[in-house]
Amino acid sequence: MIVTAVVRKARRKKVDVYVDGELALTIGSELAVERELKPGAEISLRQIGALEYEEARRSCLAAAVMLLSYRQRSERELRERLRRKGFAKPPVDESIARLRELGYVNDASFARFYTETRQSSRPSSQRLLAIELRRKGVEASIAEEATADVSDEEAAYDAASRRLSGLRDHEYGRFRERLGSFLTRRGFSYDVARRTIDRCWAELDGAGLGGESA
Repeated sequence: MIVTAVVRKARRKKVDVYVDGELALTIGSELAVERELKPGAEISLRQIGALEYEEARRSCLAAAVMLLSYRQRSERELRERLRRKGFAKPPVDESIARLRELGYVNDASFARFYTETRQSSRPSSQRLLAIELRRKGVEASIAEEATADVSDEEAAYDAASRRLSGLRDHEYGRFRERLGSFLTRRGFSYDVARRTIDRCWAELDGAGLGGESA
């Protein structure tokens, strides 16, 4: 079998490789240069198969790096995204293994980053954060370690404080109902929610901003 043409694709770093006059495969131009694919070169079916796999592996790795450039991801998240992009399991496994070696995929690091980010933007309970991490494929022990320093009391107060501007004119019963439901949705226990509500109400009342107490 003979390579009869190597045609660069417009606006893409890819080339179409023709063998015996028929399109045999499309690969990256760098790979074609590395393997010295040019008209007149001999090539076997086994070599074509190896080139197809190498192209899939490189494309998969590039796609994984691109996904990680947007934000950190757990290993399972990254694996699922790559499979949805159409990559087969072998190149996905190889790509993730390589990124793990380089330190770009690390569930412990991801779990810490996720916890810090969530507590800065949307404070939640330690329990809820651990559940969210587990849903993202992080092992229970790693999730527990990453959330170990989360204080439910501090997180609940932080979350509640961001809601007070919209509750200032409510009477106590309505204030307690709305803030309590909000804190429950964030995963806080009844006791933590109750103490937080009392603390926030006392602060509003002390500032002369609370409504009548029930």
